[in-house]
Amino acid sequence: MQAPQTPVWRRWLPLVLILLGAGLGFVFLRDRLGFEALAENREALLAWREAHPLLTPALFTLAYALIVAFSVPGAIWVTLTGGFLFGLFPGVLYNVTGATLGALALFLAVRAGLGARLRARIDASDGAVRRLSEGIRANEVPVLLSMRLIPVVPFFVANLIPAFLGVSALRFFWTTALGIIPGGLVYTWVGAGLGEVFARGERPNLSVIFEPYILGPILGLAALSLLPVLLKRMRRG
Repeated sequence: MQAPQTPVWRRWLPLVLILLGAGLGFVFLRDRLGFEALAENREALLAWREAHPLLTPALFTLAYALIVAFSVPGAIWVTLTGGFLFGLFPGVLYNVTGATLGALALFLAVRAGLGARLRARIDASDGAVRRLSEGIRANEVPVLLSMRLIPVVPFFVANLIPAFLGVSALRFFWTTALGIIPGGLVYTWVGAGLGEVFARGERPNLSVIFEPYILGPILGLAALSLLPVLLKRMRRG
């Protein structure tokens, strides 16, 4: 006996909620996530942290997860805020947790609404898209890690592609958490130094991640994550 199919509305409801939240976030938060907003509210944020030392990290992590899930522009400023409020550690822990949970929520919503149907269409196709899909599925872990490690891949795109291809939630979760740690460390570190930046009346250098001494090791990790793919191709050759 076949298991009952999930009602259509239940499959699409998470994606509809994500899209609704994304629209509301874009309208109401697009001008509230930035350097100016952080500079203006820094004293209030610090006072709130001192008054609520346990509640602040929980609310911050939840807010970060929602911003990522709804793909609201400005998540990088949330990462900097995490470093500013909590320091490099545990700031990086809160940043990575919030970003990973938000990415997982978006991944699950898209996979529930579009994943199975889109994957079936890709499998039924005959061309470059299908070959690319098969190549990614044959090397899921290296590809997922490299997408997170290489900064040129937009974060929300790295959430959507695995959902379209039907990647398992557990594999998506741990590769996301592991892969965003290097970049998260860099921007949390920049955020931890914002107090001095504010004192000098300057803006933080967000291009620091592209400096050779930082980008080089990250690209090295990305290349290392793809090493199994290269070895597999060499064996086949």
